[in-house]
Amino acid sequence: MEKKAINSRWIKSGFWIWLIPIPLILASLLVGPSDVMPVSQFISSCWSALTSSNFQSDPDFSLMLTIVTDVRLSRILLTFLVGGTLAVSGSSLQAVFRNPLVDPFILGIASGAAFGAALALAFSWIPVPVSAFGFGFLAVWMSIHFAGKEAEHSSVNLVLSGMMVSGIFTALLTVIQFVSDPFRLQTIIHWTMGNLHQATWTKVNLLLIPVVAGLSGLFLFRWRLNVLALGNEEAKAVGVNPEREKLMILILATLATAACVAAAGIIAMFGLFVPHLVRMLVGPDNRKSLPANFALGGSFLLIIDTASRSLFQFEIPIGVFTMFLGAPVFLWLMKKKSSGWM
Repeated sequence: MEKKAINSRWIKSGFWIWLIPIPLILASLLVGPSDVMPVSQFISSCWSALTSSNFQSDPDFSLMLTIVTDVRLSRILLTFLVGGTLAVSGSSLQAVFRNPLVDPFILGIASGAAFGAALALAFSWIPVPVSAFGFGFLAVWMSIHFAGKEAEHSSVNLVLSGMMVSGIFTALLTVIQFVSDPFRLQTIIHWTMGNLHQATWTKVNLLLIPVVAGLSGLFLFRWRLNVLALGNEEAKAVGVNPEREKLMILILATLATAACVAAAGIIAMFGLFVPHLVRMLVGPDNRKSLPANFALGGSFLLIIDTASRSLFQFEIPIGVFTMFLGAPVFLWLMKKKSSGWM
């Protein structure tokens, strides 16, 4: 009994989740559509490099270094950052609105950011990250405004409002696609399906600043998310200003999500079902679940992306992959009704 209790506490601590990313990242470096560098050759090339004084002259090692650092590593880091950020943003929004159905996609952030980024891609009149953040924040403001004061007590109003706002920005995105020239249209269509195959170090660097800023703020606010999840009256009773705190968390989540949408396109359902899985594993305490969401969300999306680029001769857009996986997982969670979001 004591051993089971220790194991249960270790699992609930969420520490073990941080042991998952490192082997996954190392394994993903060796997996790809090309057979140029299998595991045995990778190990032998590394050994030759360590034992040789002029390892840069080895063509096999140079080719391996180019594939690993310039092609695969940038994509792996971009994928991990996007997955972890979407999971943390989804979990934060669910706690703020006390609604297990809220995520960046349903609330309208993703659709608004997608429209803003597509507008910038089509006409090049403002930077993509700025446009994505502006329209993402506008979308979530519209969702809350149209839901009315009952949004605090009724999850249905907020979800329906978010769906309508998402529909509006999806329609506007279609208009952008219709009026764009064929070359830019192809870029926008691939991007809206979730696009990680054009990952570069430039994208990683552009994503890093807003994601670090957004996630750092959310991690600092994670204990207040526990208070906000209890309701406005309870938050005021312990000296927390719920309106101000919600606005700050909303800005941070929108900043991080919009940066991910601008870099990788629309990755649907991911910020909805990953927080549910994390709550099943480590519990509802946001002090533990938010860091666990980043580790598990990044690892899960990395597994999906590795499968999408290596299982077939063609690459399945990762947004399509997450929808195929996310919808059945979420339906299973609803059927089981044992995750409990509070």
